[in-house]
Amino acid sequence: MNKPLVVALTGPTAAGKTAFAVALAKACSGEVVSCDSMQVYRGMPIGTAVPSLEERQGVPHHMLERCPPTATYSVADYCRDASVCIEGILARKHLPIVAGGTGLYLDALLRGAVNRDLPGPAGLREALRRRAEGEGGAALLAELAQVDPETAARLHPNDLKRILRALEVFAVSGQPLSALARQRTADPPYEVRWFAIGYADRALLYERIDRRVDLMVEQGLLDEVRRLLQTPGIERGTAIQAIGYKELAQALTQGGDLAQGIAAAKQATRRYAKRQLTWLRRHKDLHWFHRDRQSDREILANMINLTKKDN
Repeated sequence: MNKPLVVALTGPTAAGKTAFAVALAKACSGEVVSCDSMQVYRGMPIGTAVPSLEERQGVPHHMLERCPPTATYSVADYCRDASVCIEGILARKHLPIVAGGTGLYLDALLRGAVNRDLPGPAGLREALRRRAEGEGGAALLAELAQVDPETAARLHPNDLKRILRALEVFAVSGQPLSALARQRTADPPYEVRWFAIGYADRALLYERIDRRVDLMVEQGLLDEVRRLLQTPGIERGTAIQAIGYKELAQALTQGGDLAQGIAAAKQATRRYAKRQLTWLRRHKDLHWFHRDRQSDREILANMINLTKKDN
């Protein structure tokens, strides 16, 4: 039995995924499913680059701004909700285009398994680390023992790195690390065309990242961070630890230099892009398109041809 076709459009942050997803959707009767761990939160449209209605150009978008920034939203939650979106798109006989750069979510949704070596959503590890500083390793190990006694039994309270990793895995997957270590990769539910947008010259990508952060600041990112900081319970969530928000929040609350905070946000975003590229290099089934080697028109034409091939 043939599996339904889904397009995955990924790449590092600031590479231009949104515009290509919209253009491909318009050409192939598609709908876009966001695969960004931070775009699921409401009240953060500037810093998470949620596409505006104008940018969407009438193309339906899903998995955007679904929950408050104080909520905990795991990869299991994402897979459940995104799968419902995909099935609805397929029922309408449209093409699902899963677009975003959160590798953990892409692998879980489209490859049928959670890779335990991938990092969780931005900010989760930092939130756990802050808890460890306040509560101590013994308290977090006791918490781990409640959800993954097998892993907890072989760890020492001072082994914070492994304790935090095990808690992170459980938070994003809903499964113990010990179980994932034994889990076989499930049969992927879809036939997937994997596309990646990027730049062969990484310096060009980093320039785009810096320009985008500057544009976000011009659009009101600082006010967005200020509003988030006033949200009750925000300090317990992962949203305020997202890249860009964390650096600017520290500058705003600790009397720091805003210019230094903006520079730190740019640096953190560049580091995130580097981690994304590391994940992308692991997957040999990606069709890569470099915007400094091909025109956008050529890239889109190739995507359309590959999408329609044998379909």
